[in-house]
Amino acid sequence: METSSSRGRSGSAGLKRRRGPGGGGGGSGSTAQALNDDTLRSVFSRLDDHFDLARCSTVCNSWNRVIDTAHLMRDLYYKRNPQARSSGSNTSIKSYFKELALDEHASSFSRGPAEVYQWIGHPNQATICRMKSGSILTGVGDKTLRLWSAESCKYMNEYIVPSSKMLVNFDFDENKIVGLTSSQLCIWRRSEPRSIFQSRGASFNRGLCMSYADPEVIIGCEDGRAFVYDMYSRSCSSIYRLHSSPLTCLTITDDQLIAAGSTFGNVAIADQTSGQKLGVLKSAFAPTAIRCLSFSTSGHLIFAGSSAGYAHCWDLRTLRPLWEKRVSPNVIYSAHHLPGDTATLAVGGIDGVLRLICQRTGETIRSFIVNADRPAASSSHQQVEKKSVRQVAPNARLDNIPTRLRPQITCLAVGMKKIVTTHGENYIRVWKFRPKSS
Repeated sequence: METSSSRGRSGSAGLKRRRGPGGGGGGSGSTAQALNDDTLRSVFSRLDDHFDLARCSTVCNSWNRVIDTAHLMRDLYYKRNPQARSSGSNTSIKSYFKELALDEHASSFSRGPAEVYQWIGHPNQATICRMKSGSILTGVGDKTLRLWSAESCKYMNEYIVPSSKMLVNFDFDENKIVGLTSSQLCIWRRSEPRSIFQSRGASFNRGLCMSYADPEVIIGCEDGRAFVYDMYSRSCSSIYRLHSSPLTCLTITDDQLIAAGSTFGNVAIADQTSGQKLGVLKSAFAPTAIRCLSFSTSGHLIFAGSSAGYAHCWDLRTLRPLWEKRVSPNVIYSAHHLPGDTATLAVGGIDGVLRLICQRTGETIRSFIVNADRPAASSSHQQVEKKSVRQVAPNARLDNIPTRLRPQITCLAVGMKKIVTTHGENYIRVWKFRPKSS
């Protein structure tokens, strides 16, 4: 995080750290380190923006200690929310800061500037990406999964696929990585490159997709069945028939429901524990294959992208569509949003345009392409290049934009003010958005 506010507020602009003696600075009286705690506390207490205060707290340990011990974040919260002081609960404070972060995320996506960081991350290709808690995992197309920092784009670790078969899908959390081949599950510890477990036997065959929510993995297969695999017993605990056609995508909701898309254009909803089928989400534009699903934890909504370029939204409480919009002339391969965000949904597909659409209406808010070619084959391995972004007008003819500027988006994942994309080639892109300057 930067020390000074991107909104250019005068309060934090004057709090720039300088080098001490020998580092090119002046005498000790003019350095920030020379200020005592009382002076710093007095200066910081005059800031009226939580983001400015948070940026100052990341400058050094002493600034962070002063801000923390003086409870300046809490005091600023109570200043803006005097009715919350009487409750004496930290819950409302945490909720407030979460809402602040989500508001800045949504504002950055809808109005802020963006740039792209790209690098060659795999020897052959990467078709799938996941992003969680500041880390990015990429792979499928070669024998390795690779972990990157979402902030710096630096390489962190890699994981070797043990079997002769290729992965078809994967996911991860803070402790482990789960990968799916057509007939096996593989599990890695985040700290170890070698697999610690491979499922045995022919419990499932021709697995096409998966959804992971510890301690279970749901595997979708070509025959329309879903296999529930228990991570602790390391065995298949249940098998559910969800469709009569291949399962193309899966997601697990917070209410322990399984949503499964199919090539017939419907989404089956089933109870994760019993397998009882509770309903089917139907599209008015079927038959069109459902290619991706994303579940909203905040609004009981299921979002989907289809092979005909439609984005869909259903309400799980009524099993009815809220909207269906054709946002792309071609296949949508991936749709995702930041957990907790109720404003924007990111979608990408074969036309190579990254679109941000409104979760409530399905209308396209903004569309982007990278204003540069993909990394050259001669680029140094993992050398990160910064590129500019071009916004695509709503009525723009895509066939007038060279395909080299809009390679297909095979997968995307959304994090706080950033989106990672893979393109079926050997490079990875991270799109970073900033709040619009006031």
